[in-house]
Amino acid sequence: MQGTVGAGAVMAAGSGLLSSPTLADGHGGGMAAAFEAENLDDALAALGGQAATESDQIKIKAPEIAENGAVVPVTVSTDIEGATEIAILVPENPAPMAAGFKLAANSVATASTRLKMGKTSDVIALVKAGDAVHMAKKEVKVTIGGCGG
Repeated sequence: MQGTVGAGAVMAAGSGLLSSPTLADGHGGGMAAAFEAENLDDALAALGGQAATESDQIKIKAPEIAENGAVVPVTVSTDIEGATEIAILVPENPAPMAAGFKLAANSVATASTRLKMGKTSDVIALVKAGDAVHMAKKEVKVTIGGCGG
């Protein structure tokens, strides 16, 4: 049950419903620092994703064209064995870390949320499994921005 509550708190923080200090209190570590990052390089550094390897085992389900960037549905799933974290980043947003999920042991490695996207950007999914970080990305074109644009 704790894994479900934890994932819900992380999802709420990623969607802007909770402030990042709340996330930091409950989860700490790299995800909290990534939510504070103001650029993609800093967010990747906080998550250990600078040397992430591209993986075809990560699937990103998101629209090719989002008519309203305020609510872009995104689902990330993976078959990578031992996945413990999923992070979703949007490099063109003012704060690139959009959502983060800690996974319970032996859980189905799928995360789904709605993101705000200010403009057309890649959506980057990072999956941590053991000491390795894997990534995939997909471009989403935004016609009306959702971050004040």
